Formats: sequence, structure tokens, C-alpha cells
Amino acid sequence: MKAIRPLTNSRRNTILLNYREKLSPYKKGIPQKLLKLISPHSGRNNQGRITVRHQGGRHKRFYRIIDWKRYEKDNIEGKIVSIEYDPGRNCFIHLVSHRDGSFTLIIAPEGLKVNDKITSGNDENVPIKTGNNLPLRYIPLNTPIHNVELKKGKGGQIARGAGTYAEIIGKEENSKYVLVKLPSKEVRKVLADCRATIGKVGNSEANLVRLGKAGRSRWRGIRSTTRGSAMNPCDHPHGGKEKQPIGHDAPRSPWGWRTLGRKTRKKRKPSTKFIVRRRQK
Repeated sequence: MKAIRPLTNSRRNTILLNYREKLSPYKKGIPQKLLKLISPHSGRNNQGRITVRHQGGRHKRFYRIIDWKRYEKDNIEGKIVSIEYDPGRNCFIHLVSHRDGSFTLIIAPEGLKVNDKITSGNDENVPIKTGNNLPLRYIPLNTPIHNVELKKGKGGQIARGAGTYAEIIGKEENSKYVLVKLPSKEVRKVLADCRATIGKVGNSEANLVRLGKAGRSRWRGIRSTTRGSAMNPCDHPHGGKEKQPIGHDAPRSPWGWRTLGRKTRKKRKPSTKFIVRRRQK
């Protein structure tokens, strides 16, 4: 982490990552084919109406096109060229150079360094090594994995944030499913033909960052929020009367929905049949 001289209150309460020590950028920069400009939307839809509140005014940024599938580079060895910063996620990314002369981007696993070799494949010949991508049926039990597919060929969807990982806890003989323990401690059945990447996602210190001041939140496009109890009754269910408790059985949203303890999962969602256990007791 980065130490800052406590000259002001904002700097005294700031804890940031030391990017100079963690990053190793490519001298020529990320290829333009892997970058796409994100147009500002500020939480508005095509009609200009606010669909997501408290957003707007962030810094311009480019989206890094990550290779979530890694099918196109099967059995083609890749070399880690650099460790790059991505403004769209809390983990770092790797620029990978392949033998065919192409470049791809992947999220950076913990322990993978510059000049290390990685590969991907659809058989058991792929070694169990950090950064390699292969089907779940060939990965041993209790091996940390990330970038886990839920549908074959769709690309990784699970365990992509900084410091997260999933784990294979069970396999059945002659079964097309394996049991995967997700970062939320939920146990779920996943097709054995779905693929995952070996290792944990790096930058596990991301949860220790403290922005220190409101301005740094505004740089990220996060606008300030007005408390419902500070509004009028016509603007929020908590509004009206100064210094009075909330006049409901539970906190409410501006539209009257319960916001604490309210279940949001659909009862008849098709994927419910694949969930073995919802929480760890």
C-alpha cells in the first residue's frame, strides 16, 4: 500500500495502492484493437432520463477487451508481456503475446509474473498451473480457480474480482456436473465441460483502499447521495418531520420497496435446480 504524508484530513485518511511497484506496463502500450472508448452516459438512457441515480461526471476511459473465453488460443503458448492497469475493474490485467503474433488481455492471477508462459486447451494435457485454462472435469479437487464459465462457450462469469476464487469440492463418476464452491460460499452444480482458469485473482489488497476525499469518488463518477430522512414526504417515504425515526416497519426505497432483508431472487428461476447450498453454516 502507498503511504501519504498526513498534511490534511483528506490525505490523512487516504490509503492507496502503490501502482509503481505492482504494475509493469508495456513500452509500446496496449494495442488499439484491444481498446474501445466508453461513451459517457451518466446513468441516463437514450431519452435522457435518469435510470441509475448518483452517477455522472467521471473521467474519460477506454474499455479493455478481455479474452474471457480463450478458445481461439487453444494449444497456442502465450507469454506474459506486461501487467497493466484497468480503470474498469479492481484487479490488474495481463497483456499476453502468442506465438502466432497476436495479443490478448486476461485478468491477472496471483503469482503470475512477466515472461511466464501460459496455455489453454480442451483436454487433460494442459498442465495444472496458474494462468492455464481448461475444462473443470480435468481440474483436481480443492484447486483454486477463477473466471469460471456457467455455460459452455459463453466465457467466464464467476470469480473475476480482485482476490476472489472458486473451488471444486466434488465430482461424481459418470456425471456431467461438478460441485463448485463460489466466493459467496454457495455450492453450485456446473457442467464439467465448462472451463476455468487456475489460480486466484490478484490484487487482493483492493479492499483496503480508502479514497480519503469526496473528490476522488467524483473522479470515478460517483455523485453524492441525499438522505431520505432529509427530504419532504412527497419525495421519499422517510421524509417529513425533523429528527424523527422512520415511520415504517422497515427502511424503504424512494419508490416504497423494502431495502433490508428483502429477497430479490425469483422463485421460479430456472438455474435454481443447480444450486446445492445457498449459504455456508
